[in-house]
Amino acid sequence: EVQLVESGGGLVQAGGSLRLSCAASGFTFDDYAIGWFRQAPGKEREGVSYISSSDYKTYYVDSVKGRFTISSDSAKNTVYLQMNSLKPEDTAVYYCAADRVGSSWLVPEAVYGMDYWGKGTLVTVSS
Repeated sequence: EVQLVESGGGLVQAGGSLRLSCAASGFTFDDYAIGWFRQAPGKEREGVSYISSSDYKTYYVDSVKGRFTISSDSAKNTVYLQMNSLKPEDTAVYYCAADRVGSSWLVPEAVYGMDYWGKGTLVTVSS
């Protein structure tokens, strides 16, 4: 059974930090692009950051560049998202996802191409 289990969400003040984790199981971790989407209230789900399965490069949506860092630990089948300098507009449910094909996650239609999804973890940034 495939599972993506997120943890690390919570309430933080603007300017603070959180570290999200996503533990993966049931598939070959290194064969998949893996990373994070988010969905704010009333908005579409968007790609935030991912690690490519082909070259292990990291990609970020412009709004988080310089503040968020994605990393992974293949030995633990876990991907992390370190979020610094958080802003109220970062408030959202953050979803871990995995994709075998490896197309860009930073386009709106990417949400339809994911193979696996976690259930999400809520991040709330207060002003």
